[in-house]
Amino acid sequence: MPWNNQNGGGGWKSGGGGGGGGPWGQGPWGQNQGGGSGQQPDLEEILKRGQDRMKQVMRGGGGGGTGIPAPLLFLLSLGVIAAVGFYAFTFTVAPFEKGIVLRFGKVHRTVEPGLHLRWPSPIEEVRKPPVQRQKKVEVGFRSFEGRGSTASRDVAEESLMLTGDENIVDIDFVVLWIIDNAENYLFKLKDPDNTVRVVAESAMREVIGKSKVSDVLAPGREPIELATKETIQEVLNTYEAGVKIQEVKIQQALPPSAVRGAFEDVIAALQDRQRAVNEAQAYANKIEPEARGEAERILQGAQAYKEQTVAEANGQAGRFEKVFEEYKKAPEVTRKRLFLETMERVLSGTDKIILDQSGSGGVVPYLPLNELGKKQGGK
Repeated sequence: MPWNNQNGGGGWKSGGGGGGGGPWGQGPWGQNQGGGSGQQPDLEEILKRGQDRMKQVMRGGGGGGTGIPAPLLFLLSLGVIAAVGFYAFTFTVAPFEKGIVLRFGKVHRTVEPGLHLRWPSPIEEVRKPPVQRQKKVEVGFRSFEGRGSTASRDVAEESLMLTGDENIVDIDFVVLWIIDNAENYLFKLKDPDNTVRVVAESAMREVIGKSKVSDVLAPGREPIELATKETIQEVLNTYEAGVKIQEVKIQQALPPSAVRGAFEDVIAALQDRQRAVNEAQAYANKIEPEARGEAERILQGAQAYKEQTVAEANGQAGRFEKVFEEYKKAPEVTRKRLFLETMERVLSGTDKIILDQSGSGGVVPYLPLNELGKKQGGK
């Protein structure tokens, strides 16, 4: 900017009236004293007028009829120059941004949030992408504000997708992402935001094309979301897009409207089947421990019976051996004792009648032992 007098000398414009015009030839409210259009002069015009006034002051020309002392005019000019220089040679990066400084169109340096110095344009230019601000891409629908609430508009060419078992589903989902590399985000792709949308749609179509319609429409679609997120990130990494995918969230997954009723019936049947399976599993979980307990009880009872029977058999065998030893010592006595003990066991629980078979007398002697036993028990 040449410092010469291009206005032909003179002091501040007074508009011919000399009635308290400002240093820029305007009234106190930005109106021209000469009744002009009221538009403020540009910065270059201001500096030209300032340099004229400064030269006049340096030559000792005084206030020139403006009513403002020359030293004050000089200080005001310095203030204007300082303000212009401050805004021309500095820039500010917000906390959620990262500054990329270009020198003659080439990346020169990267700066963090705060106040920084620079050369004025066109030597250096500053780009400030919002690296800490989360961005959202909508695929299959577009949301908009209307009548105090948020509404959405379906985009069928994005939402209709073909599954692996040759069914069509209508999917709406969002992709949340941030800028991971500011330089790549600015200069590797022409339209990064639209690229993320196109890649997200393509990745979701690939994942849905490998899935069954029952897996897509049923609850629990986290595997589909995770696979889509990984696919999007892989593709964007090959593009060096400087983008990091944070989350893929399916908003809704429905069959096409023409066959939605039939699909809902299928889903209801699948849910009924799952409920029946769950009930059967619950019954099995209940009855199986009971059956196992009963089987264990039977096994333990059989084991106890076995041990008891074996013990009794061993006892009887030992008793027989003792009796046999005594029999060898006194066979006659032992045989008689065994006979008497056997008859005692056999006759103890039967009705008995004793008859005298000696043949004496004409009447058979009769002894009612049972009646005698009852009478004795009655006493």
